[in-house]
Amino acid sequence: MPSTRMIGRDEELRVLTTVVENGGTALVLGEPGIGKSRLTAAAADHAVSLGMRVLRGRADAATPLRSVSEALLSLTRDSGVPPDPELLPYRPALARFAPEWRDNTAFDHGEALPVVAEGLLRLLGAIGRDTGCVLVLEDLHDADADTAAILDYLADNLTGRVAVLATARKERSPVLELVRGGRRGGITVVEPARLDRSQVRDLVVSCLGDAPSAVVDLVFRDSEGVPFIAEELLGHLITGHEQDTAVPEAVVHSVAGRVRRLGCELTELLTVAAVFGRRFPLPVLRIACGLSRQDLVRRLRPAVANQLVTPDNLAADRYSFRQALTPHALLQLAGAGERAELARRAAEALETCWPGLPGEWCAVAADLWLAAGEADAARRLFVDAGRRALVDGDAATAVRLLRRAQELATDCCEPIAVLAPLLTALAEAGEVEQALALAASIDDLGLDDPGRAVLHTTLALVAVRARLWSRGNDEVETARALLRPDAAPELTARIDLITANLTGAGEPALRALSEAARSTLPLVACEALELLGVLARQRDLAESDAHFRRMAELAHQHRLPAMRLRSRARSGFNDTLRSGDDTRLRQACGRAFEAGAVLEGHLLQADLVLTTVLRGEFVFAAELADRCLPVMTRLGLRDAANEVIIAKAVMFAHRGQRPAMERAVRSLDGSASPGVQAICETFCALAEENRRRAVDALDLAVRAGSGNPAHHLVTWPHGLRTLMGALDGEIDRVDRPEAAAGWAWHRQFLLLAEAVLAGRHGRHAEAVEAVAEHSRVAEPFALARRLGLRLVAEAALTDGWGDPASWLREAEEYFHIGQMSAVTNACRTLLRRAGWTASQRRHGTSDVPARLRVLGITARENEVLRLLAERLGNTEIARRLYISPRTAEKHVASLLAKTGEHDRRSLHRFAIDHVSDLAG
Repeated sequence: MPSTRMIGRDEELRVLTTVVENGGTALVLGEPGIGKSRLTAAAADHAVSLGMRVLRGRADAATPLRSVSEALLSLTRDSGVPPDPELLPYRPALARFAPEWRDNTAFDHGEALPVVAEGLLRLLGAIGRDTGCVLVLEDLHDADADTAAILDYLADNLTGRVAVLATARKERSPVLELVRGGRRGGITVVEPARLDRSQVRDLVVSCLGDAPSAVVDLVFRDSEGVPFIAEELLGHLITGHEQDTAVPEAVVHSVAGRVRRLGCELTELLTVAAVFGRRFPLPVLRIACGLSRQDLVRRLRPAVANQLVTPDNLAADRYSFRQALTPHALLQLAGAGERAELARRAAEALETCWPGLPGEWCAVAADLWLAAGEADAARRLFVDAGRRALVDGDAATAVRLLRRAQELATDCCEPIAVLAPLLTALAEAGEVEQALALAASIDDLGLDDPGRAVLHTTLALVAVRARLWSRGNDEVETARALLRPDAAPELTARIDLITANLTGAGEPALRALSEAARSTLPLVACEALELLGVLARQRDLAESDAHFRRMAELAHQHRLPAMRLRSRARSGFNDTLRSGDDTRLRQACGRAFEAGAVLEGHLLQADLVLTTVLRGEFVFAAELADRCLPVMTRLGLRDAANEVIIAKAVMFAHRGQRPAMERAVRSLDGSASPGVQAICETFCALAEENRRRAVDALDLAVRAGSGNPAHHLVTWPHGLRTLMGALDGEIDRVDRPEAAAGWAWHRQFLLLAEAVLAGRHGRHAEAVEAVAEHSRVAEPFALARRLGLRLVAEAALTDGWGDPASWLREAEEYFHIGQMSAVTNACRTLLRRAGWTASQRRHGTSDVPARLRVLGITARENEVLRLLAERLGNTEIARRLYISPRTAEKHVASLLAKTGEHDRRSLHRFAIDHVSDLAG
């Protein structure tokens, strides 16, 4: 007998309506019957009154992501997916909720949960763009860990008039851990309190129109202020079923009375159904009760009419109890022995109905066997369900299921059956610290050597994921020492692949490939070929291409679309290395997003940011980096995000923006290799016309080595170092290793080095031909080509060959437009030194920041100020600007007067404060 209005919930409703109006996430948390659903319904009604779109869904323990799926199914029934191009790459991810959105031609690779959450975030934004949108998710205490993770993701990233309202009980669940574990500060938690006596009186008046003191006392005592129980008690009082029991008993008897009025057969049927929880499958219930489908549906009709159960909106073969407390009350009526027997009957019926327990039924059967008291059977099924989730790419669910299996493991159980997949699942879910913490107990488990080898191999995988190279090496060595001659082929192949990843050596990868071929392990073979292809880039691009072609053929043969796409992307990157043309790489990136391979698409975007930087397409590179970096950060793609930051550091270095470059490198928190930092320093010094500093940085890059093979394009210093050596007279011959000569980025510098040496030895025609070939090879690299011309022109002037005037004028024009004053001035100086005219290019006020122009600072003084920020003396400033020290001193004096600073030290601070920020 529900009240016609809410009692004692004014403040809670105000909080929820504020969230609805302003956007955000709110969770109504409380015990059963406290009024959570009614509160959210009132807030949703408020949203409807404002013209907002409301989507509703309810969770249950048997179906992962059920609440989100139900909410989105209402959208597909009404209007379908919004025609927003931004949603196209996320349709495969969203099809996890609504299968009719699935495109049969789409790429199927098991979307990672952050990608699914990002797709939902964008969908809600598209729905609510004009009118606003509210997503209502109820009973999240029954939700899986993935639903909690999605709620967490939405809470962090919702913008605009988009709100999420959720309800959950105060029971142990992933959602409760989210808000109570100190990990969630962005969710507004609303916890309705129990009603006090005066509020219970108001409720009684609302239901009865009057409030006899005895009735108020009875309802308040037995309900203890829980609105649902109070209303149930009032209903029983009116029908003459006066209760004098504690609150749980009142609810149990209330449910029992409603069910028993429908007959013994239906009571037994609903008690069996209650074993499954709130939502139960008709085919299994039919087998468990020995009924035909027709008889089962006939017997359920009175329960539907009396609002005890209802047909499930999500699946035609399932029903649900209308009230969450109903199945609990039904089971409480049965004794412990009867409950165990009912769970056994349900588990056996489930295995009969769906042999092999496909999909979600494996975890459901595990719960049933646990309720039946069969812990060993439950543990085995939880392990099986966890392994399946891991194969499907659902690491969070795998961790949850395997954790439950771990809780059930006993000394007599085989620990490796639980620990090995659990360690892998934790690594896949990014919970590296937890995985490594479990490692401490391996030696205490009493395992034999093969079992320990499996676990140490798994730990090596965890360490590789975390880039803990030393730990990875230790674990691999331990695993190898424990291997027996009869070790499983997949285990030895995995150890070889881990070794290859740790060392960058090809031999272990070749062994893994050979073992994968003998043992028919196509996934291992594809991974081995991918690594071999990456490693082969250091020697020969043709060899690398051959590995990627074999990878593509194998992926096609065994229907591994993710591997096929990755092979095409790696081949496209080879094309970029070979010619500087990134067309195929861009196409691969586009195909990845079109197919819904969002993670692979973002990884390829990181490669594209770097290639566009090297091509001198700085505007596009900056736009792409700023667009993809926040998404990568949200998705937890740490390595991809770092690659984008490295590319930005390289971009700042190429443009001579030292403060911005240094900030970018610092933001990597030490994850940038010495080789990357040295190459950034090299180009920044060249942009500043500081040749000595550039050569020192190149030498550091040589000593540091090339680092990660994926970054050879920027970290391998061979080509540029050879050119600088030729210019400085350090070498008399150009060594052209096959790999460097095969990469356009390096070949452009090697050609210039050959031109310098040929011109120095009087072979002028050969030198001119080398420069012409350089112009063809370096065409894609706008900045690097002009920088090379500026460097070689100086040597050509000295040795009297070629056309240095046209080269300098081309370089001067480019660097002037790019506002790189040091290189521009150097080109002009060289032109004048040779007796050729150089254009006078005074930027005037356009080159001087607005807040410096108001002080009367000129363009030349602005250049001096930028150099003062580096704490350079007058002599070094004069050398860098090609002016006399006396002139530099005059500019410094003028700056002191115009800025009002008292001495050179304070002028340095002024320069750093007013120039460094502008450089970024």
